[in-house]
Amino acid sequence: MSRAQCSRCERPLSHCLCALIPRLPSRTRVLILQHPQEARHALNTARLAALGLTNSQLLCAERFDELADLLGDPHWHSCLLFPGEQAVPVARFATDHPGQPLQLVVPDGTWRKAQKLLYLNPLLLALPRVTLATLSPSRYRLRKAAMPGALSTIEAITQALEELEGAGRFRQLLQPFEALIEGQIAAMGTETYRNNHAQAADEPLSVRAVPPSEP
Repeated sequence: MSRAQCSRCERPLSHCLCALIPRLPSRTRVLILQHPQEARHALNTARLAALGLTNSQLLCAERFDELADLLGDPHWHSCLLFPGEQAVPVARFATDHPGQPLQLVVPDGTWRKAQKLLYLNPLLLALPRVTLATLSPSRYRLRKAAMPGALSTIEAITQALEELEGAGRFRQLLQPFEALIEGQIAAMGTETYRNNHAQAADEPLSVRAVPPSEP
C-alpha cells in the first residue's frame, strides 16, 4: 500500500514540505520545462521552485504545444538558461534588454534529457542563451553530477534570480530543498551517505555555464 501523499508538494504526508515553501514575487517570470521522467524523481526540485515563486509556471512533457504562445507573449523577453558558446551572463542580458522583464526558460532533467527537450522543441533552440555569472557550491549532496559546476534546477533558478534582482531576496526558495536533502541523508544513514556521497560533495565546483539538474 502506498503512503498518503500531499497533493501540493507531492511528498509523503509524514514528510510534507509545504510549511517551508515560500511564496516569493519576482519581476522575472520563470518557465520550467520538465522532462516527464523528472516528475517521478524523489528529489523533484523543479516542483519546489514553481511552488515557491508566484511568477512561475511548470510544464511537464517532451513536446510543448503551447510554446509559441508562451514565448511570443509581448510582456516578456524570453531567454534560455542553458550553456552554449553564445551564452552570456543573465544579468548582462537583462541590462542589454531593459525594456521588458525577462522570461527565464529553464529545462529540467538530466543533461541528456534536457538536450532532448531542446531537440524536440526547436523554438527553444532559437532562444538567446544565458548562464550564471557566479557560482556557489551546490548543496545537492546526493547527486553525482555529470560535470563540475552542475547545480540542481532550484539552485540554478535561485542563483539566476539573485543575480537579476538582488542577492538574498530568494534565499528562502532553498529552504524546502535543504530540508529534503537532510531528510534523504537521515533516511539512508550517515555511514551510507559518507561512503557513497560525501567525497563527491566536497569536490570543488568551478564551471560557470550551469547545466540542468542531474539525478
